[in-house]
Amino acid sequence: MSNASHLRGDNFKTRVKTRVDPDAARAQAEGEALAPRGTPSNPSSQVFTVANVITFFRFALTVAFLCFFVNGEHRVLALICYGVAASTDFLDGQIARRTQTVSWLGKLMDPIMDRILLFTGVLGLMITGELPIWIAVFIIGRDTYLAIGAMVLQKYRRRPVDVVFIGKVTTALLMTGFCDLLLGVPKVPGLGLIDVSWLPGFGSSVAILGVWFVYAGVICSAITAVIYTKEGFFFKRERLAGHDVESSESNERAREAIKQ
Repeated sequence: MSNASHLRGDNFKTRVKTRVDPDAARAQAEGEALAPRGTPSNPSSQVFTVANVITFFRFALTVAFLCFFVNGEHRVLALICYGVAASTDFLDGQIARRTQTVSWLGKLMDPIMDRILLFTGVLGLMITGELPIWIAVFIIGRDTYLAIGAMVLQKYRRRPVDVVFIGKVTTALLMTGFCDLLLGVPKVPGLGLIDVSWLPGFGSSVAILGVWFVYAGVICSAITAVIYTKEGFFFKRERLAGHDVESSESNERAREAIKQ
């Protein structure tokens, strides 16, 4: 019984590693990992590293931000928590690479913490009425849609779809916009086009500059969702046709195909 449980545990770890970094997982499994242990292409299995502790600390700060921000009485403290949490996103990765302590846990948790930080900012602004509900619903709905799509795609392709550049731009725009909205400055004149509460900045009232970054992020987010959807259908067709969909070259074929 214990052997069966151990085997299931190993299989689960293998699936997780393949999901996080298929190239590194394959190289380690086949004994072909040439890079030193603890580098991005050859992660270690360590848990308690300085970088991972910082990642967990980021999660604690994110929870603290939401509690303070929604309460309304400690807004400055909430913003400090959010700012420090956002800054550690860069810090933990740099420490892991420079100290050669890149781990599978860190590679798994880092993108999860990024989404938690983003969603927490959205949730906080929505609860306090500083962000239109439709934006929050769109952002969370878009990520939910992509997560479900990724699970469906696993039937045809174990390798995750590579992040596209516009996806990184989307995250940068949204994080900049949310941080600006949390700060509440600077304020800019409205465009005076249409006075509706769910489109701040388009009316005659002043609006926080960050809302325009959020609008740009929403547009880029929609474009990113379309790109990932097209790539998903491409990989499904390729797999059903018996073509390779696991190699890194298949990503390049997908990008070329959706441009046509």
